[in-house]
Amino acid sequence: MIHPHKKLVLYLFLSLTGTTFLFLLFNEKLFTHPFPSETSISEPNLGKTIYNDKCSYCHGANGKGDGIPAAALNPRPRNFADGKFKIRTTESGSIPTDEDLMNTVSNGLHGSTMPAWKTFLRGDSLMAVVNYVKSLSPRFQNEQPKPIKMSAEIPSSATADKSEKSIANGKKVYQNLQCGSCHGDDGNGTNATSTNLKDDLERSIVAANLTEPWNFKGGATAKDIYLRFRTGMDGTPMPSYVGAASETEMWDLANYVVSLSRKPVWEMNESELKNFYAQQESDWKKNPLARGKYIVESRGCTDCHSPIDEHEKLIEGLELAGGQRWSLGAYGDFYAPNLTPDKETGLGNWTFEEFKNAFTRGIKKDGSRMLPFPMPWTAYVNYSDDDLHAIFSYLQSLPPIYNKIPENKPLGTFSYLIAKFKWLILKKDFAAYIYPGNAGTTSNNNSTKENEQ
Repeated sequence: MIHPHKKLVLYLFLSLTGTTFLFLLFNEKLFTHPFPSETSISEPNLGKTIYNDKCSYCHGANGKGDGIPAAALNPRPRNFADGKFKIRTTESGSIPTDEDLMNTVSNGLHGSTMPAWKTFLRGDSLMAVVNYVKSLSPRFQNEQPKPIKMSAEIPSSATADKSEKSIANGKKVYQNLQCGSCHGDDGNGTNATSTNLKDDLERSIVAANLTEPWNFKGGATAKDIYLRFRTGMDGTPMPSYVGAASETEMWDLANYVVSLSRKPVWEMNESELKNFYAQQESDWKKNPLARGKYIVESRGCTDCHSPIDEHEKLIEGLELAGGQRWSLGAYGDFYAPNLTPDKETGLGNWTFEEFKNAFTRGIKKDGSRMLPFPMPWTAYVNYSDDDLHAIFSYLQSLPPIYNKIPENKPLGTFSYLIAKFKWLILKKDFAAYIYPGNAGTTSNNNSTKENEQ
């Protein structure tokens, strides 16, 4: 059977707006579907019911962080099954406390797609969800949390006024602990040497920009930041500094990080905005790969140029390798091309000019023309050469994946006219489908079998 997926207009919209809207649109039900009544469901089932209705879409039915949009979200949803949590008040390697989990569920995680549920979940409902999340990992049955022993008072050299002395000391600690290797000399990534960071599951992650505290997932106060140094962020390269720095040094370091915060754009005046964007453009030119990665991710290129499985999840290992098949009513079948730098099946032998012509003018490498959909090239006609070079450079930096994509199959003239007649005159629905599986052929000549209509 052909697999009905989202309407064509949704995918065109997503391709223009990126993965934030992917989350919002796909999860409309999260905030519109009523929560189950606590009086109608026994407590042991309440947490599971709410989890299945509100959490499983991103975190997966078994809590493994493999929900439908997971592969397209950055950062990826938490894998509850392994029992590792980043935002905690417990020792490095310890499971979190119930209060830690309730705070995360209630307040959300800034800089991610994890929303704050405090408006919707309170009291017994909140505790029920937390208990169900704990049941997804055996660690909570076999271990007890180990809360940190934090001094009752912030050391006098790092009092709440964030004195110049404390900040100066914190800068020295920042340098001594080599924080700049990941976060850059200025906290903004400048001269960072460790740029290919991965989590415990070998997924790429990006070190936090310390000048943008509104994206700090665990909060942006000196205490919040101190806790990240004290506990570490399990499952990531961010360690605990217990043994490497004293309590006073960690508080000083926290105050120094607070001092790095810049003014957010929504608080800037016209002059400040001009200077900020001029500096940002200059920074992007110094690091075109980062710029290209940002554009590719924010435009949602992965959502269309990667095959999906029968559960609508992106197939791991084939990100941006093409192979997603679209059936577009009167126009026929279309196959998303391979954007990796494989020389035979991808962009490996493309020049920048060939890429630019395809991306902004709809002219293929062989000189033939694209329709303005499903690839919405008309939306990119005004992209600057700097941005186009950044995108092309980033795509060329990816690991090449052999995935030979079939030619598009437009309908013949007669079939096209019949389909258009049904659509425009008889007012039949425009049939738009996306098939599960990889329509391409991988290097082992073992492509994922498509479903048949």
